[in-house]
Amino acid sequence: MPDVHVLIVDDEEALVRSLSYALRGEGMRISTANSGEAALQQVLDDIDIVLLDLGLPGIDGMATLDGLRQRSPHLPVIMISAHGDTRAAVQAVKSGATDYLTKPFELDDLLATISSTLALETPESPVPGLQGQSPAMSTLHAAVQRIARSSATRILLLGESGTGKTLVAQALHAHSSRAASAFIEVNCAALPEQLIEAELFGSEKGAYTGAHQKRAGLVSQANGGTLFLDEIGELPLSLQAKLLHFLENGSYRAVGASQASSADVRVVAATNRDLADDVRLGRFREDLFYRLNVITVDIPALRERGEDLLLLAQYFAQRQAVEEGVSPIQFLPDCVAALRRHRWPGNVRELKNLVERLTILLPGQGISAAMLPAPLQGQEVEASGVLGDQLERAERELVTDALSRSAGHKGLAAQLLGISRHALKRRLQRLGIER
Repeated sequence: MPDVHVLIVDDEEALVRSLSYALRGEGMRISTANSGEAALQQVLDDIDIVLLDLGLPGIDGMATLDGLRQRSPHLPVIMISAHGDTRAAVQAVKSGATDYLTKPFELDDLLATISSTLALETPESPVPGLQGQSPAMSTLHAAVQRIARSSATRILLLGESGTGKTLVAQALHAHSSRAASAFIEVNCAALPEQLIEAELFGSEKGAYTGAHQKRAGLVSQANGGTLFLDEIGELPLSLQAKLLHFLENGSYRAVGASQASSADVRVVAATNRDLADDVRLGRFREDLFYRLNVITVDIPALRERGEDLLLLAQYFAQRQAVEEGVSPIQFLPDCVAALRRHRWPGNVRELKNLVERLTILLPGQGISAAMLPAPLQGQEVEASGVLGDQLERAERELVTDALSRSAGHKGLAAQLLGISRHALKRRLQRLGIER
């Protein structure tokens, strides 16, 4: 890994010397800091990756991580923790670190972690997590960055379920002049129809049963920032006219209010439905469709992204291994071939869920095609055998846990699982779960 510039932040002089010597032997350039304060004074523009000790004197590793993320959000950081601090290291990863190592570690482990981390980083991506280097993703990155900086305030994201529309919406916000203001997300399919208007536009005290106090709506909270309306095709017809009025002039009226209010909001809407077809069928207002369908962003399906498939699988394997505190799974050649043959109707979300399940059930193992669920092996029948039963049990536990946490509300449970309400209903039917 020649020409890689590593910043080592650690107060153990002997460890810093040995790491510096070893990494220079691999052709890397080394900078060092013996405290968090010293690390935050470094010029980060030329740094490719940071090795950051968790137990620093003064500003500790977590505070230093936070400072580094504020100064350089895309700079990869590998946390180094003492034995027994694994829980804190995992928390650091959840707070933005890329990976972690526990002392003592072998040089080969460090080199492998640096290599995999740098391979997974895509600096061209508008936000971390929007991974991919395929031509389709390069086109998407360019479009997102161009539109984000524009004056457009009404944007429509089009793409199949699970393609990452939320990440794209976040990128449009993060790279806009509105980034310092709020990003508010609304799943139009997850809210009860009778509450959507109050959620969006707010309500006055006593406006309806249960309205015991005045409530600010999400539109008001997003003032100056971005309002993301996910699954806009699920918005009831009764509310579409009010949304259109707001989109036209920024004016709205809270439920029960006598006077109108206004808000300056960039509205990003997203759908996996054919809205033009919904217009023809009378399920979506034509005027609202044309108001939204001015600036559109098409998000590619996973099957259109070539080598991004394996890149994403490895990325999710690394991240999930950190979440579980285990070694990452590996994808054997016949497994990779099976993954590439699959059509991925659930796109990136389906791949992420698969890697999560395999990591929980088969931590650290090399995954062969025979270990995959039956549909990914090209079979039409449901997965059978011990592994199939284990996967189904794990899926059942995830679904029932989400239902329990949401008090049986299917829309909220679907949000917790990261799937649509319709996808949850299909799973409940397939698993035979009645709630």
